[in-house]
Formats: sequence, structure tokens, C-alpha cells
Amino acid sequence: MKLNKENGMKGVFFLAALTSVLAVALICIFLFAGGLPAMAKIGFGDFIFGRKWKPGNNMFGIFPMIMGSVCVTGVSLAIGVPIALFTSMFMAFYCPKRIYRLCQAAINLMAGVPSIVYGFFGLVLIVPTMNRLTGKDGSTMLTASIVLAIMILPTIIAQAETSLRSVPDSYYEGALALGATKERSLFAVVLPAARSGVIAGVVLGIGRAVGETMAVVMVAGNQTWMPSGLLKGVRTLTANIVMEMGYATDLHREALIATGVVLFAFILVINLVVSMLNRRSIHE
Repeated sequence: MKLNKENGMKGVFFLAALTSVLAVALICIFLFAGGLPAMAKIGFGDFIFGRKWKPGNNMFGIFPMIMGSVCVTGVSLAIGVPIALFTSMFMAFYCPKRIYRLCQAAINLMAGVPSIVYGFFGLVLIVPTMNRLTGKDGSTMLTASIVLAIMILPTIIAQAETSLRSVPDSYYEGALALGATKERSLFAVVLPAARSGVIAGVVLGIGRAVGETMAVVMVAGNQTWMPSGLLKGVRTLTANIVMEMGYATDLHREALIATGVVLFAFILVINLVVSMLNRRSIHE
């Protein structure tokens, strides 16, 4: 009886795992079957490195959107990573116990807020503020980067705090015994020891930033030209897909699916980096 029950549970677990694998496989088949023919028709070089996106003229160059995604993600990381790192250090080593649960609950709540809410926040508060400060349209790369920086905070904070807490106490105590201050012990000894986990958190934040759609659509300006400054509008890969898929047909629709293939490749590379970092952390 016990053996039959174990075999039954193994079957359930196998079906669950198989469902996950099949879901990923079907997504890959759909993307590549719909996207690769479009790349062949347009020309791989013209599609990836072309600088003009004019579907009405059969011009499908996504290089401005690729650079828009890279620039917005890079600026958001420059803003969000230092804040997340210092917050995780505070949570792990400085936060009083009586407010730790409150801070942790707030961070967890940030992770659960829908992206459309962040988009409304940026549209109603950050865009008008940028408009007043610059005297120009507030829907810019910088605005989108600020919104994304806020969105990636809980992902990086949670991963970084866990990594910092996993460092053996002997590292910190040994540094103190050698005469280092608390701050120097944390930043010169504990933080480097947790670098693999911290970097993994940053990479996960990159994945969140690259894949974000609705919040960016609402605040980025969505111009299809090459990024030309922090105070200029941009369009990302995800924004390009969601804004035009509703009315796209024929080659235009296939080009948008091909854009999804490029985005999928980005996310795949990010996941491979996370796996390599996790493997390295285990060996260390």
C-alpha cells in the first residue's frame, strides 16, 4: 500500500514537472516558428541593426528598441542597485527588531504591487514632476528608469539580504577582532563573501527590468528613434510589442513576434547567468 502511494506521488510530481517543461517548449515553438521566418524575410542584419521602424513602409529595424531596453535597464540599475544594497545591509545588520517585520512587510508588498500601479504612480507623480523640473515633456528615459528602479528594489533586496545573512558570523567577528570597524567589517569582508548571491539578485533585477511592459509604456514616451539622452523619450522591446500587436497583420505581426524572439534571447542569457552564479556560489 505504501509503495503504491509513493509511486502515485512520483507520477503526480512527474506530471507537474512535465507540464512546466511542455509549457516552455510550446512557448519556444510558437516564438521561433512565428519569428524566424520574419527575420528571414526582412533580413537578420536589417532586422536587428536597422534603425527605422515604419511598418507602413515595410521597414522593421528594432535596433532603437534594443538600445532603448538596454539604456532604460542600465539607468534603472544605476539608480536602484545602490539603494537596494544599502537597504539589504540595513535589514541584515542595523534594523531594530521592533521595526524589522514592518520593513520586511513593506518590501514584500512592493514585490506584489501590479506593474500597472507603478505605471500610474509614475504617470501621475513622476512625469509631472519631471515636466516642472525640466520644462519639457516628462515622459522620458529617466522617468521610465526611476519607475523601473523602484520596481526592482524588492527583488534585489530580498536576494541580497538572504546572501548577507548566510555569511558565517566568524567572518564578521574575525574582522572586528583584527581591529576593523563595524562598517569596514561589513563592506570589506561580509559583502565580498556574499557577492555571488548579491550579483544573482542584480541579475534577477535586470530580468525584471528588461521584461517590464505596462509601466514603461505609460511613462517612457515611446518614440521609435535611437535613444539620444536621459530627457528624451524611448521605446523598449516590450513596449513595441504591446503597443502594435493589437492591430498588426501579416509581416508586421510576424516582425513583432520576432521582436519577442530577441527579448526571449535576452531573458535566456540572463537566466543562464543566474544559473552560473548559483553554481559558483555552491562551489564556494
